[in-house]
Amino acid sequence: MEITIKEGGGRLDKTLSDLTDLSRSQIKEAVKTGLISVNGQSKKASYTVQTGDKISYQIPQAEMLEYAPQNLPLDIVYEDADLAVVNKVQGMVVHPAAGHTSGTLVNALLYHIKDLSTINGVIRPGIVHRLDKDTSGLLMVAKNDLAHQALAAELKAKKSLRRYVAIVHGNVPDDFGLIEAPIGRSKKDRKKQAVTAQGKPALTHFHVLERFSSYTFLELTLETGRTHQIRVHMAYIGHPLAGDPLYGPRKTLQGEGQFLHAQTLGFTHPRSGKLMEFSVSPPQIFQERLEQLRKAEL
Repeated sequence: MEITIKEGGGRLDKTLSDLTDLSRSQIKEAVKTGLISVNGQSKKASYTVQTGDKISYQIPQAEMLEYAPQNLPLDIVYEDADLAVVNKVQGMVVHPAAGHTSGTLVNALLYHIKDLSTINGVIRPGIVHRLDKDTSGLLMVAKNDLAHQALAAELKAKKSLRRYVAIVHGNVPDDFGLIEAPIGRSKKDRKKQAVTAQGKPALTHFHVLERFSSYTFLELTLETGRTHQIRVHMAYIGHPLAGDPLYGPRKTLQGEGQFLHAQTLGFTHPRSGKLMEFSVSPPQIFQERLEQLRKAEL
């Protein structure tokens, strides 16, 4: 396909994104693979387009997402006829999406847990809430629509317990605190969330567990569940998560992503009405880095 620029002055990736249905990330990838040319020549995504430029582009072939059972390791902490609680490993994506077409938690659930709620369709069967790819820890899974509706309603009413532990940069001065700052998509980077007046309300409670020379070990409790909430809020107050590739500094603790673990999950059982609470320890790499920080203080 080809378009002619009527008004120049903008970056190639932004201009093409504005004039087509392609995202800037798709355009940048297409530029790298030679699917986009300007006047018959390859240009960088940062190229400043000129009036009259003829941009030729090919639409990247869509990735096929695989919603099929896969025999992947799955740590099922609890399971009954209505729900399950699983301990997601760090590095696992919750459901198939662009860039992660298989090997997700959903693929594992379809293999290990035969009955899953259908409220979110084939895309997210059984998924009531999510964790970021590199965040480990507890997730509730609904096995039927009745359980899904009840668990989701409790989350919306802010009655569920979601408590995390994290290692953050710097020394958090207050032992306890509440971060109340609205979160929405960043206007500067579509991959990121940000504190913005146009965002949705977001509240994060924190409690300092240990302080080290350059880091703090925290317990955090979510009152709301916005995308990247803890990561955004901690960066907002000047204490980004250690290992966070999106919101943190480059010089950080070596690991496999942000040091954030969903340690405790509590909710009301949708059928029995019983209060249920589960806790799991952080992954080995989290515990090892924590011990290293403690030894460095001796």
